[in-house]
Amino acid sequence: LIHSTVYEFAEQDDGTYDFTDIYKYIADDIKEADLACIQQETILVNDPNRYANYPCFGTPAEMADSLASVGFDVVCQASNHTLDQGTTGIEDTLAAWKKHPEVTMLGIHGTQEEADKIAVVEKNGIKIAMLDYTYGLNEFVPEQDYYVDRMDADHKERVGRQLDEAKTLADITVVFMHDGTEDQFTPDEDQKTWAQFFADHGVGLVIGTHPHVVQNAEWLTGANGNTTFVVYSLGNFINAQSSADNTIGAILDVYFDKTTQPDGSSSITIRDPKLHCVISQYEAGYKNIRVIPYSQYTDELGAAHGVFTLSRAYIESVLYGAIDEQFITLD
Repeated sequence: LIHSTVYEFAEQDDGTYDFTDIYKYIADDIKEADLACIQQETILVNDPNRYANYPCFGTPAEMADSLASVGFDVVCQASNHTLDQGTTGIEDTLAAWKKHPEVTMLGIHGTQEEADKIAVVEKNGIKIAMLDYTYGLNEFVPEQDYYVDRMDADHKERVGRQLDEAKTLADITVVFMHDGTEDQFTPDEDQKTWAQFFADHGVGLVIGTHPHVVQNAEWLTGANGNTTFVVYSLGNFINAQSSADNTIGAILDVYFDKTTQPDGSSSITIRDPKLHCVISQYEAGYKNIRVIPYSQYTDELGAAHGVFTLSRAYIESVLYGAIDEQFITLD
């Protein structure tokens, strides 16, 4: 969630932008993952006159270069802020990611043909279908319906068709769900309804964003008896919001195990899903912005955090107050 203070911090002496230093404390974890996924909630733009803060964000397009350089393999672009810079934002973001074919970008499209094609990423012999949806667009209306993937009443039938097709293309389907009530630690009815809809269509993993705070995770049972793991909200990652709760986020670490039967059929088991806490740290005046794993976080860092004190005790109270303890690791 790239506020103006974040991109101002990333501005270099020559006027370009480099966000990679923000990720230096977790860079090794990102590179070590077989697949590292992130949601880029704010849209990317080329024109400096379009760089903007809340409520209509515009992020320097160099953000794509930085995320690719850090090692993210999958980037989700569908959010309620996707149309903050109109069609220009869609076009600039698509162009920025075309420079990085090694990265799979989800959620926005330049043509109907692209929108109809389901992304399948193969890693270590496992084919993973990936879909990215947002609940809405802050009442903006796209010039073309195919620009942004949405999960609402008008698109429910299309979402269902995509999920059913995804099952024929891959071993497991992952859905990134941008939905929920901001600053609420419990999932709302819309999140729960869509999560069950995904489970009923055979999705294996649902990863939620949007509320800006962490929310619970759980196993759901689909209509056919299948199991689906859902994290309703990972909270924030990089951001410069002014509430302590908004600086507490999580990384989901999960394994897919593939078992092949003698008859050639195979199945995927999701193993050991864990949420690792991360803190979006910044100092007074929004200086020295970076993401720090909880395992490296200290009360001294918390005392130096922005406009409030963020103690380890408070962080743990938020985590254990919102998330089932079995899914949390503080390592």
